[in-house]
Amino acid sequence: MKTFAELDLIAPVQKALADENYKSPTPIQAKTIPSAIRGRDVLGCAQTGTGKTAAFAVPILNRLGSKNRKALPNHPFVLALAPTRELAIQIGESFSTYAAHLHLRQAVIYGGVNQMRQVRALNRGAHILVATPGRLLDLMNQGHIHLDQLDVFVLDEADRMLDMGFLPDLKRIIRQLPQQRQSLFFSATMPPNIVKLSQTLLTNPVSVDVTPKRVSVEAIEQQVHLVPRQGKQALLQQILKSPGVVQTLVFTKTKRRANVVTKQLIRKGIGATVIHGNKSQGARQRALEDFRTGRVSVMVATDVAARGIDIDGISHVINLDIPIEPEAYVHRIGRTGRAGAEGVAMSFCSPEERGDLRAIEKLIEQKIPVVSGELHSNTDQQHPATITPKNSRDRGHRNAVSKSSRHASSQHQSARAGQKHSGDRTRKRRQPENGKPHRKQDRAKQATGSGQGEIKLITHKGFGFIGNGRDKDLFFHRSAVEGTRFEDLQQGQQVSFTLGQGPRGPCATNVQVL
Repeated sequence: MKTFAELDLIAPVQKALADENYKSPTPIQAKTIPSAIRGRDVLGCAQTGTGKTAAFAVPILNRLGSKNRKALPNHPFVLALAPTRELAIQIGESFSTYAAHLHLRQAVIYGGVNQMRQVRALNRGAHILVATPGRLLDLMNQGHIHLDQLDVFVLDEADRMLDMGFLPDLKRIIRQLPQQRQSLFFSATMPPNIVKLSQTLLTNPVSVDVTPKRVSVEAIEQQVHLVPRQGKQALLQQILKSPGVVQTLVFTKTKRRANVVTKQLIRKGIGATVIHGNKSQGARQRALEDFRTGRVSVMVATDVAARGIDIDGISHVINLDIPIEPEAYVHRIGRTGRAGAEGVAMSFCSPEERGDLRAIEKLIEQKIPVVSGELHSNTDQQHPATITPKNSRDRGHRNAVSKSSRHASSQHQSARAGQKHSGDRTRKRRQPENGKPHRKQDRAKQATGSGQGEIKLITHKGFGFIGNGRDKDLFFHRSAVEGTRFEDLQQGQQVSFTLGQGPRGPCATNVQVL
């Protein structure tokens, strides 16, 4: 299938596609649209940036436009579920674009804003409802949404839904769906838990897989810069001021760190904005617009806030912090190198993050070249002095970036070496007479590292436990919680933490909601 004209689409949808100068469907569209038009359930495995939204929006609009039904108050015919507000808004915009010549109404609902305007749109009647799980359940419980007239259900980015802890909400929503419906299910990855979820939703689905068997990072030039945590900010500023670094997305582990990094960049004269879950919806939209239009060249983001953002022209992705989950690395760097363009992904790795880096390399089945810094543990990894670009026309600016980052990193190494030498003298003066280290010092050595996990238990006595999927659950006290009240924490929330040492063993400190 070479053109949209070959698809069995009604004239208003064809005209809308022509208005956008869309002539040829992408692979996911070519494989999904014909089956969806025939009413089949679809199980789609595709990453962001593949044209996935149009793959389900076009056949849905074709169906609604053919029936020409009047919208019913509070009873949508189509429900598209998305994990984040940003993605819900983008899906809504796509429906509006492809429905430009159809007389259809839609409502987009999400949390973080007053619900009154959303309720009014539902009361007027909407053919299509795009929603995030939490706000959908809220309005269903209030009687503003009924799903008994639903014809089509779309679950987008199912893997991210589960990563964000939405499985209980999804199960409650699925129980309210009518038996007779068409379901379209999309996920960037297909681990066993996603397959199991799809089996509860789909009936004899058509499977569409446009994701390479190997994680698709080949179009992206990847680099690792070995640098201590305290040297990351200076290295970031040096790289952002290098020639050829045009539009950059910077990832941090926590919202607090994202705020701090952004303020420091602005103080250094670098145009930057920030997006994370604590920002209001208006602030998020302004940040996205400033970054999309080039008013600022840097956007600092957390994983959850950035998922679903689809902005072309991002030249660099910088992992200021190595992600705990290897899959998050793939999602992060996938923001660059889209639509055949080349991109550069840089990861700043401190000594305590080396284990996380190895987990990423195992997932993508390749070693990531180290272009600056020195190794602090044995490895068979090679360390080229420079990176050879895939395209010779980019050679100048990329080598300039590598050179400047190596220079900045060498300065950090010198400073670290001086600190280490001074620290050796300090430790020598404090060494006990018996030559054995203090027990307190032993604990301090153990209390290193950081992580992310899910709150497994909250008690009324002021403590709880965090599961990180690797070790046994970690204890944390209410005094270790930052950025929110202990009473506002909920079981199932995703949090970041620093690994500490308590009287009875390892514990979590600096606990922050992601």
